[in-house]
Amino acid sequence: MTIKLLAIGKTDQKELQALIEVYKKRLSFYITFNFEIITDLKNSKNLSEEQQKQKEGDLILKALSATDVLILLDENGKQFDSVSFANYLQKHMNSGIKQLVFVIGGPYGFSEEVYKQAQGKLSLSKMTFSHQMIRLFMIEQLYRGFTILKNEPYHHR
Repeated sequence: MTIKLLAIGKTDQKELQALIEVYKKRLSFYITFNFEIITDLKNSKNLSEEQQKQKEGDLILKALSATDVLILLDENGKQFDSVSFANYLQKHMNSGIKQLVFVIGGPYGFSEEVYKQAQGKLSLSKMTFSHQMIRLFMIEQLYRGFTILKNEPYHHR
């Protein structure tokens, strides 16, 4: 199985980007992981929230293949503790899917078409975080999940 994290817009803080790279490298020891950036929309200030969600949704759906399992990072999604999230990852690996795709949407969330195609929603917290921070948190949680599955000490340091 491959895991892909899709996000709208590049990370503009080099400190965050450096930490993301650290965890991407660590994660690569456990699974094939791809972090894909969907370029910010041009002239988004001229678009309504709905138009922006629609255009971003089209780009998200274009980045998927027919066999991908799509999980949206959404404030109304299911919350896990780290051990339960590790088990969630294991369940997906056992199911024989080719690619599990987690998506961090734009500032206004997802279009209805993206919600319809999703097989699940995941929330990292009831708190609100910047989209830049969520990238790091999600990659770190993926790494933590695999260290839990391999019974390595990272989770309890």
